Amino acid sequence: MHTALSPCGELEMGAPEIVEAARKAGIDIIAVSDHNSSDNFPAISERAMGCPVVLPGIEVQTAEDIHVLAVFPDYALARAFQEWLRRRWAKMPPTANDPDIFGDQAVIDKDNGILRMEGVLLVQGVGYDVDTVVRETRASGGLAILAHVDRPSFSYPAVLGPFPDDYPADAFELSWRLDSAKADAWKGRYARRAFIRSSDAHMLDDLGRAHCTKMYLEAPTFAEIRLALRGEGGRRVSWPWG
Repeated sequence: MHTALSPCGELEMGAPEIVEAARKAGIDIIAVSDHNSSDNFPAISERAMGCPVVLPGIEVQTAEDIHVLAVFPDYALARAFQEWLRRRWAKMPPTANDPDIFGDQAVIDKDNGILRMEGVLLVQGVGYDVDTVVRETRASGGLAILAHVDRPSFSYPAVLGPFPDDYPADAFELSWRLDSAKADAWKGRYARRAFIRSSDAHMLDDLGRAHCTKMYLEAPTFAEIRLALRGEGGRRVSWPWG
């Protein structure tokens, strides 16, 4: 899900509003995954106080304009990964954000106080290719998930074609709009791979509209999610959803 930091996200995506919407929707775990940034994770996490569990993530836009979800167990690892992303930007000056064209990019606190406005346009490629991003995410202790692989844009298949059966991602994400027949086709083609479905929320109503991924876990933790994606220790991802 996105926050008011993503220029494509609505300004209603503040910390109190997100936490309340997630609780009303009965969501146990959310990943704050703004474009190329984890800077609003502290606000959402501090507001939630563990209900729901909030994981730090980044929706990375690669050099090929492929989106990769990088999800981490803690903010320190997410920040270190973000610094790695920004080092490439330092070598190739990024485009500045124009709020009148792309929208505002607000870094907030838990009460929606604006700490600063991000000046760099977040919806642009970071300069690393997709294979490098996936490899670095996993080496940094995170889960690398190819985002919305069924979409005709900003997805691995749309840009590079079918991914190899042994592609080293931890999971593949399917869009919430995808119907069950098409979803089953993906699962049939890649039967041994883990799939999730996310709301990819850009507005509050998005948090309740999708049948979110259901997992069999002992506790709502990053470690348990990793086991479920691997199908280890009796943990697993439910298929089909709902």
